[in-house]
Amino acid sequence: MTTEREIRQALVHYSRDSVARGLSNATAGNLSVRHGDGMLITPSGVPPDAMTEEQIAEVAFDGSFRGNWKPSSEWALHAILYRTRPEAQAIVHAHPTYCVALSVLREAMPPFHYMVASFGGNEVPCAPYRTFGGQALAEAVAQTMGTTYRACLMANHGMIALGGSLASAFGLTEKLEVLAHQYQLARTMGPVTLLSDDEMAEVHEAYQSYGYGKPGTAKG
Repeated sequence: MTTEREIRQALVHYSRDSVARGLSNATAGNLSVRHGDGMLITPSGVPPDAMTEEQIAEVAFDGSFRGNWKPSSEWALHAILYRTRPEAQAIVHAHPTYCVALSVLREAMPPFHYMVASFGGNEVPCAPYRTFGGQALAEAVAQTMGTTYRACLMANHGMIALGGSLASAFGLTEKLEVLAHQYQLARTMGPVTLLSDDEMAEVHEAYQSYGYGKPGTAKG
């Protein structure tokens, strides 16, 4: 994506893909790409199948926007991550079924699988519940993700992921949903055996050796 039009087209494409792949439904979820001193973000209340590139909103980090289409109600959530995470070039917020189910437990996803390390730590944390669309939610998520996590669950809500590209952030979203499904399946079968800190340290080292987890990648 090198032009504004290409970014707009990509946001529409991935918004539709998020519904097609079961990561969100109807108007739930929102996607953005860093652009200039602000961002381009999907519009509020427009179903992806009806969305056009002209409806993508150009928004400053203070919430002011250009054009006729109101930005997503979660613009503050995206803005605070762009401000606090300079490496973030794109963000995907979605409501995937298994991520939502796990989020209502208000627990982090533990290191049951080595791929948990690809999200930046030894777990995928869960941000505390705050009402959608508010600054309090944005601050809770930013504090939970800190400077290292590339994704987190959002209690009783969904998940969010950031990446060096829209493809990377979308790939992390898909990966987290698959892991959430696997983790919940494992919990129904019996006690879950978690990887130790030493084992996870080896995984992080291996990821660094292969370039996994760097901005723009979503490998596993």
